[in-house]
Amino acid sequence: MSLIKYTPFADFDNFPAGLRVFQDSVNRLFAEPGSRPWVPAVDIEETDHELVVKADVPDMNMKDLDVRMENGTLTLRGERNFEAKKTEGGWHRVERSYGTFERAFTVPDTVNPEGVKADYKNGVLTVKLPKKEVAKPRQIKVDVAS
Repeated sequence: MSLIKYTPFADFDNFPAGLRVFQDSVNRLFAEPGSRPWVPAVDIEETDHELVVKADVPDMNMKDLDVRMENGTLTLRGERNFEAKKTEGGWHRVERSYGTFERAFTVPDTVNPEGVKADYKNGVLTVKLPKKEVAKPRQIKVDVAS
């Protein structure tokens, strides 16, 4: 019995045109700088008094960021542009992603939407969502009769 090498994409040129277009799109997605989708990493922390959302958005200006709180949803939007303005040399590797992004988070009813504050420092966008007074933990002293 002889072994036959299996190459599933050997006849790719014979595939229907729609599949070739799809393959070309996938190749461009991973090959061209600025065309890869970008989703910044986010950490969400809850304290006794607030929710804190931190998003990694390095190499951006505050004017390129949009933070909105509407109908119980916190939305972070922004755009980081690829700047290929070089007169000498060329790129050896481009791994960072560029373009627009949007992240949306459902916020619990315990958050006070009027007190939301955002800050951008050292490439980190920090959004503080204060809790309503009703939602904050209270300590009640219990007197024990002896």
